[in-house]
Amino acid sequence: MTDAEASRQAEERSSEDAKLLRRMAGGEHDAMAALYERFSRPLYATALHILKDGAEAQDIVHDVFITLWEKAAIYAAERGSAFSWAVTLTRNRSIDRLRSRRRRAELLEQSAPGDLGLQEGNAGTGADETATAADQARVVRAAVATLPPDQKDALELAFFSGLTQQEIAERLREPLGTIKARIRRGLGKLRDTLAPRL
Repeated sequence: MTDAEASRQAEERSSEDAKLLRRMAGGEHDAMAALYERFSRPLYATALHILKDGAEAQDIVHDVFITLWEKAAIYAAERGSAFSWAVTLTRNRSIDRLRSRRRRAELLEQSAPGDLGLQEGNAGTGADETATAADQARVVRAAVATLPPDQKDALELAFFSGLTQQEIAERLREPLGTIKARIRRGLGKLRDTLAPRL
């Protein structure tokens, strides 16, 4: 597939996603189901990569789709694709959940005696769930590793280090528009790679 064909396909997907959001704004439940089918796997992979917890990643995806449903009417295509909006919501909520988890662990460590076994590492998940989460995290890491280095660096800084696009531009000494374009292209490639595999 040529770059022009890939770009055309990405534009068509983005246009279809925007139409689904507009239909959701009108209260069409089948549009929500269609968008869920298109987005849920890559969004889950994003949340899982950040949180390393399958149940929490599922919660985040559920919350994101509720937000998409409630706020579909305010979506503006000129500000970015529907998929980018969904990924940004997922990333932000996952990072918030991670920070909240760390704060809870710090409070427990400060207030609970160590012999009660309340350290963060003892939260416990089933062996099957842990193995599945590890497999999916490996798939995400492998997909990210296939990206061109400039896109890979920008995405890792944005989604796994929690930096804003402005902070990434400053760190990499690149124009903000360049960073936004790299992240957008990288997200599109990840979506195409991950959707059939997760």
